[in-house]
Amino acid sequence: MKLAVFVSGKGTNLLNIIKRNRDGFLRSEVRLVISDRDCEAIDNSEREGIRTKVADPHDFADELEFGNALLEVLSDSEADFIVLAGFLKKVPDIVVKKYANRIVNVHPALLPSFGGKGMYGMKVHRAVIEYGCKVSGATVHIVDTEYDHGAVVLQKCVPVYGDDTPESLASKIHKLEYELLPEAIKLFENNEVIIEGRRVILSREVSSKT
Repeated sequence: MKLAVFVSGKGTNLLNIIKRNRDGFLRSEVRLVISDRDCEAIDNSEREGIRTKVADPHDFADELEFGNALLEVLSDSEADFIVLAGFLKKVPDIVVKKYANRIVNVHPALLPSFGGKGMYGMKVHRAVIEYGCKVSGATVHIVDTEYDHGAVVLQKCVPVYGDDTPESLASKIHKLEYELLPEAIKLFENNEVIIEGRRVILSREVSSKT
């Protein structure tokens, strides 16, 4: 697959995807990195020789104009799959519909808990600890037209201990993200993902029951 990765910050998950391509775990190539702001991930991508695009939604008249600008650069890059790896803006509906079931996002909690608009980064981990949860984790899900709403592809848990801080919990969950996001991309590479409404069924699970 030809990947476009959307980022807003350091882009550690992006660098991990590039690494997993180089070590042979992934066949997919990152063809384009899009951000809503100048950030470390853009600088790193340019050093890697990857095409980049900074597109701030505030620079466009409305969501439709923003979405069409994204579709143009996506088309030029020939990207056929989108990965949201710490992208803090809502993807325009026109892009979601064009790439239906070909956009995934990684979220630092066990959706549907602790998701939705404004729930990202340390805000999520702080909310998990304040609620008194005993477990948290990471989720890779299909992106639809609502925040953190699409069908779940993969999830994995970590324990939340009494002395955990948002920072220590974030460190544990980042490690999960580095495992889950490449694994999810590989599932799509291998055509192992069957989407039925809100359910994602992996073909390996079906075959193991027959």
